[in-house]
Amino acid sequence: MKDGFVRVAAGSPELRVADTRFNGEKILEMMREMAANGAKIAVFPEMCITGYTIQDLVFQPVLLQGAMEALQKIAAASDGLDMLTVVGLPVACKNSLYNCAAIVKNGKILGLIPKTHIPNYGEFYEARHFASGKDICEQISAFGGEALIPLCANQIFSAKDMPDLCVGVEICEDLWAPNPPGTELALSGATILVNPSASDEVVGKAEYRRQLVAGQSARLVCCYIYCDANWGESTQDMVFGGHNIIAENGVILAESTRFEGGAIYADVDVGFLAAERRRMNTFRSHAEMTRQSFTMRRDSLDLHRFVDPMPFVPSDPAKREARCEEILSIQAHGLARRLMHTHAGCAVVGVSGGLDSTLAMLVAARALKIAGLPAETLLAVTMPCFGTTNRTYQNALKLAQGLGARLKEVRIGDAVKQHFLDIGLPETDRSVSYENSQARERTQVLMDLANMHGGLVIGTGDLSELALGWATYNGDHMSMYGVNASVPKTLIRYLVRYCADKTDNALLREVLLDVLDTPVSPELLPPEENGEIAQKTEDLVGPYELHDFFLYHMVRRYASPEKLLRLANVAFAGKFEGDFIEKWLKTFLRRFFQQQFKRSCLPDGPKVGTVTLSPRGDWRMPTDAFATLWTEFDRRRTGF
Repeated sequence: MKDGFVRVAAGSPELRVADTRFNGEKILEMMREMAANGAKIAVFPEMCITGYTIQDLVFQPVLLQGAMEALQKIAAASDGLDMLTVVGLPVACKNSLYNCAAIVKNGKILGLIPKTHIPNYGEFYEARHFASGKDICEQISAFGGEALIPLCANQIFSAKDMPDLCVGVEICEDLWAPNPPGTELALSGATILVNPSASDEVVGKAEYRRQLVAGQSARLVCCYIYCDANWGESTQDMVFGGHNIIAENGVILAESTRFEGGAIYADVDVGFLAAERRRMNTFRSHAEMTRQSFTMRRDSLDLHRFVDPMPFVPSDPAKREARCEEILSIQAHGLARRLMHTHAGCAVVGVSGGLDSTLAMLVAARALKIAGLPAETLLAVTMPCFGTTNRTYQNALKLAQGLGARLKEVRIGDAVKQHFLDIGLPETDRSVSYENSQARERTQVLMDLANMHGGLVIGTGDLSELALGWATYNGDHMSMYGVNASVPKTLIRYLVRYCADKTDNALLREVLLDVLDTPVSPELLPPEENGEIAQKTEDLVGPYELHDFFLYHMVRRYASPEKLLRLANVAFAGKFEGDFIEKWLKTFLRRFFQQQFKRSCLPDGPKVGTVTLSPRGDWRMPTDAFATLWTEFDRRRTGF
């Protein structure tokens, strides 16, 4: 339960139609298995105590009595399991029957949820047997005792000490209906929606079911646990497959193989779901709900959840290729619109032979084509200085040639030395002033050339650099349109690689591949004696893999520093040690807060993903915010 994670399960046990005693025992067996595996929420299929396909046997008092007796045993056995369990059965109340889900915990039945939407089409004819539970709100005594059990569709079940863990129930057809009750449940705070279901198998239905569950979890920003009837149901006219699905905010975390039965598990991040809803002002409750509370231990959870070390980069090659094309199109069309609106005569890019400026050149070439401008209106400016290596210099020249751009070389060494004299900086000084003077001189050259040619300076800085403040204020930090501003460094590599793979220009492909093989560097310090790059960015600020991971999970998923460490240790197990990860997390947090002033005055740039740091868009942060609560996680961890 730590860090907002909770393990949930969906299980389709073996059953015999109408044999409530047998079914109850099989449900209990699976409940114990789920609890032993750390599940805190367990969901079983619709009508699983009797079997969904009992047809007119549901009118028999002996069956109804047998179902309630089985439920009583299940409830009693739940004492000590510390697991909220949802099981399906028919329930009689006054003059009607209801298709219900029973919620049991700690030896008690907390509530009965009746099905709202009763299907009566195709192979389903539930209206023959059941009434809709939409308007019913009763208290029933199921076992002849004094304790009354609420029978009502508008119920939510919440953990006393974990306000973000809140469970709502809808049953089978409720999900397929145009107005699912899960909507009101989610608006009223349910972060986990469960669906005991009995959905038969026909050709194509599994994929539709999968899309429906994933879509509902995304639309309602929830975990959706869909538990389907097993193939032990009667095959008189239908076959069931036990197709269980657990989805979180549009992502399927676990899915069963049909016709196999058994249980599936997933570790759900309810902390993220609750935080995401608070960000979205469309989640406001307007329904009256009966709230039932339960207690649950805060057990330590050994996280069994895939944590992607590259959250910005799809692991599937086909999806990654599609993502690259989409991002390049967004970047290029954004820049094309800006060029056309300003009647710019050219696009000016400072090309260094590094990754970021290479991507900016590729985007600019696309944008000019969209805007109907010739390739030579791309003005590539190379500005060699003290740290420029022959490798990056040659790559800059080849890249301009490969794209058909105009090339202008401006050697800025003498101008920078004159500036050192003007401000009294010794040439032997290697401080930040030495480095930043070069970056600002380059920016001045680019701005003045843009003025001369009636063009726009295209920014090359990326999202990862903005997060760390790894940019010279009013130097490479500034441009007239920053095409890479919301593209993280880990993704830029794949965008450049995608362009290399797609081009039939041999020279362009050659240079792009060599750029990919070049260490990331601002090249502001003189090269080594052998001519190699002396200043490698990741040696100074840490691996971009880690920083992009921290950025995604802190900004997009609201993770605390403790949670960031935990997730990173899972994602990078076997690659980075815990102390190494913690060291660079501290660097990330310190720089992220200290360098906000650079992000507060960013140039315009296109948003391409769900994480961006534009002060006019997704990220609005005070420049003078203190990082104390984030950087003191050592103190919290040691209990001081």
